Amino acid sequence: MAATDALAGEIREDRLAAGYVFYGEEDYLAEEFIRRLKRALTSPDAQGFNLERFDLAGMRWPDIIDTARTAPFFFSPWRIVVVRAVEENREGKEGREGKESSKKLSSLDEKIIREYFRSPAARTVLVVVITGRVKKTHPLVKFFDSLPRAAVVLREVKPLKKVDLYAWMMRRLASLGKSATPDALSRLEEVAGSDLRRIDHEIEKIAAYTADRKTVDIEDVLQVCDWTKGFIEWDLTDALKKADQRQSLLTLNRAFQEGERPEHVLRVLANFFRDLLLAKLWLREGRDRKEIFAFLKPQIRESFVKLYADEFRALFSLLERLSLGEINWAVRELEKIDLSIKTMDVSEQPLIERFVIEYCRRQQRPRERRAAIWKKKD
Repeated sequence: MAATDALAGEIREDRLAAGYVFYGEEDYLAEEFIRRLKRALTSPDAQGFNLERFDLAGMRWPDIIDTARTAPFFFSPWRIVVVRAVEENREGKEGREGKESSKKLSSLDEKIIREYFRSPAARTVLVVVITGRVKKTHPLVKFFDSLPRAAVVLREVKPLKKVDLYAWMMRRLASLGKSATPDALSRLEEVAGSDLRRIDHEIEKIAAYTADRKTVDIEDVLQVCDWTKGFIEWDLTDALKKADQRQSLLTLNRAFQEGERPEHVLRVLANFFRDLLLAKLWLREGRDRKEIFAFLKPQIRESFVKLYADEFRALFSLLERLSLGEINWAVRELEKIDLSIKTMDVSEQPLIERFVIEYCRRQQRPRERRAAIWKKKD
C-alpha cells in the first residue's frame, strides 16, 4: 500500500497506508475516519467486511498483530483492526489501567510491530487511537513516528477551534444535504461547545427537523436545541452570579459524576469571566447596555420579555458588584489552572473546586472590605 494522507478528502483503496495512528483529546475525529474508511472499503462488489476492535489495556501486541495477519472470516476483502489506548484518567479504574499498560512497549513488542509494517497483511488497515492529553513525546507515539511514512500515517487530533470547528460543522451538514447561516453555526457552538460528539448529535436532530429545507438558520437551532444550554452552563453560571458556594460545588460534582470533561467545565468558567471582563471594559468606554447585552446574550431577545428583563438585570447587577480587579483575578487563576492541567499530572476537579470556593468566599465579604482590598489593583 502506498502512503497517503487519506485522513482528509477521498479515501481510495489503492492509496491507503497499512497503519494510521491518532493521538490526542479529540478522538471523535479518529472515529469519524474509521467510519469513512469502512464506508469506502464496503463497495457494492464486496461480499463481506471485518472490523475488529481491541482495548490495549486488556490485549498484548503480539496477539493484535497476529489477528491483523490472520485471514478474515467470510472471505471479506478488507479488514480494519482498531486498537484503542486510554492515556488519561477520564474513565476511572479502567482509564488508569489503560494508562499503565499502553505506555509500555517491550523490545519484543517493538520488534513484532516493526516486522509487521515491513510486510503488512494485504488489504488490512491497522488503526491505533491513543486518547488523552498525549504529546508527540509519548512512548507509543514516538515509536510509531519512527516507522516508515510509507507504512504508517501519524496524526494529532486536537479539539477544533473557531475556523476549523465551523468548517467541520459545514462538512457534516453538507453530508446530510444541508448548509447553515453563520448565526446558526455560532448558536450551535454556544449550545455544544467544541464537543464534536454532541455537535454531531445536534446536527442530526436539526437535519431531521428541517426535512426538505436545505438551509439551517438560527431559528431552527433555537427550536431543536430548545435554545437553552446544558445544565452545567446555566446552573454553574447562575450559582456564580449569586456567589452561592454550595450550589456551585453541587453543580460541579454533578457535572463530573455525569462524565463532563474537565476542559469543558473550565471553558464554561473562562467564558463566563471573559464575558464579564469584556462587558466591564465596554461599560467604561460608555457603550450602550443593550448593545453589550445583545453581544453577550444573542439568544435572549427582547421579545422574551420576562426572561430578557431578568437576565439583563442580573448581568449588570453583577458587573456593579464586581470590580475590574476581581474579574482579572478570576481570569488569571483560570489560566493558571488550564496551564497546570495541560502540563502537569494533576487531578482537575479539586483545582476547579478550589477556585470556585475562593471566588465565592471573596464575594461574600462585605462590599466595603472587598473594595479596600482591590482598590490598588483595580
